[in-house]
Amino acid sequence: MPELETRRPGEGAGPPDLAGVGPPPPVKGFLETSFVDWRGAIASVLFLPGCNFNCPYCHNHQLAADPGSLMDLSLAEVLGRLKPFVGWVDGVVISGGEPTLHPGLPALCGLLKDAGFAVKLDTNGHRHWVIEDLARRGLIDMVAMDLKAPLNDLAYRRAAGCSVDLDHLRRSIDFLINSGVEHEFRSTIWPAWHGPRELQDMAMAIEGAQAWTLQALRPETAWDQAALGEGRPYTAQEISQLQKEIAGPAVGRR
Repeated sequence: MPELETRRPGEGAGPPDLAGVGPPPPVKGFLETSFVDWRGAIASVLFLPGCNFNCPYCHNHQLAADPGSLMDLSLAEVLGRLKPFVGWVDGVVISGGEPTLHPGLPALCGLLKDAGFAVKLDTNGHRHWVIEDLARRGLIDMVAMDLKAPLNDLAYRRAAGCSVDLDHLRRSIDFLINSGVEHEFRSTIWPAWHGPRELQDMAMAIEGAQAWTLQALRPETAWDQAALGEGRPYTAQEISQLQKEIAGPAVGRR
């Protein structure tokens, strides 16, 4: 697997040419059609390995933490399987793991765009400079960014499973809301961590966003259930109510 980029490029350096960013990253999973990974669209989904977070409720933890145990898919074969879908699926979602860790991500986006697909990026938002660069190049059409907790150190460390530079997240949020790039924020919530007060704090952090979607954390799919502590997940009715009362009003509000 190509080396993951773990550090930010040097300040003042311009964006690299596509030819200089390395080969496309390995693909560890491929879903031909999905009705839930791109809001309002039919999409195919590519899953890339590796992650810089260690969220205890991650349902793709093997992909994030032990990608070597999963076989690489041939990118040529994946592109061949995608070709008949041009004009039928609305686009391709690049998910993970955390796709922005891969220096070759622009090359992969470019291949998909050249094949006739719109591209959506799923990201935790920590590497804002990658999101900004892809958008400037016209290589992404939509971004879905996870908002895991209120933007304070303790809450985010608990949800992400590691220390997080919150300024990087704020930069991504500000860019998405003000750049005109189509976007949404997504939050997987757990009652013990995300009560009404915490959700209101999160709503304030993304005021003016195009969309914010809440979903219930499912402890049965979490790789580290002990980290969640005691409790039950939100019910579908409770999620719907929180969506209506807190997430909905935050959208477009400034």
